[in-house]
Amino acid sequence: MTAANGYRFFAGWRSDPFFFDVHGAKNDLQFTGDDFFADKDVCGIVLEVPNSDLGTKRVGLWARTLDGAGGDWVQADRGALPAQGVFLVGAERNAYLTGEPVNDARFVAVFAHALEHVGGYTPEDARRVAGKLLPEMMSYEPTRPASFPSNGRTLTDDAGDVFLAVLTNGKVRNKVEAHGDLLAEFPYLGPPHKA
Repeated sequence: MTAANGYRFFAGWRSDPFFFDVHGAKNDLQFTGDDFFADKDVCGIVLEVPNSDLGTKRVGLWARTLDGAGGDWVQADRGALPAQGVFLVGAERNAYLTGEPVNDARFVAVFAHALEHVGGYTPEDARRVAGKLLPEMMSYEPTRPASFPSNGRTLTDDAGDVFLAVLTNGKVRNKVEAHGDLLAEFPYLGPPHKA
C-alpha cells in the first residue's frame, strides 16, 4: 500500500468481491444462488482518489488491461460495466474488448440483437436499451453517493442482478448476495482466502 497527498494505492491478492452464480448462468439462466466467487481470490488494484479532485460534474470512467508479453503494450480487455462482453462473440468480441468507448456505437445492433433473443424485447426497445448500455462507461457524479447503476458502484451493489434484469427484460435474478468479508477501511477488499 502507498499513500500520498490524499491518494491511496494498493495492489495485491485479496478476496474477490464479485458475487454471481456462474453455473446458473451457464445452465440456461437457471440460478440456484451458488456464488462461484465466494472462495475466490483476485489480484486487486485499488486506487482511492478524493471526490474533490474529480470536480462537481458527472464523469465517465472506464478501464483497460494492457498485455506486454509480446514486447509492446497491447490492449487485451476493457470494461466499466459488468458482463457487457456477453453480448458479443468472435471477431466482434475481440474488436469490442480491444476498442475504446468512443467507438461503441458500432456495436448497438449486435447488443440489440442479443436483447431481442434473450430478453424478448421488441426491435425498437432492444435498440433503445442497447443505446443506453453504450458507450460502455461508468457514470459517476462526485457530489452524490455511489449507487449502481445510476451513480458509480460500491462493492456491495448487485451489479450482476442489474445486468440480468437488462439482459432478460426483468425476468431473471441470480439469487446471490454481497460478500461479508469486505473491509470498512482501505483497501476495502477482504483478506485473501489463500495465504
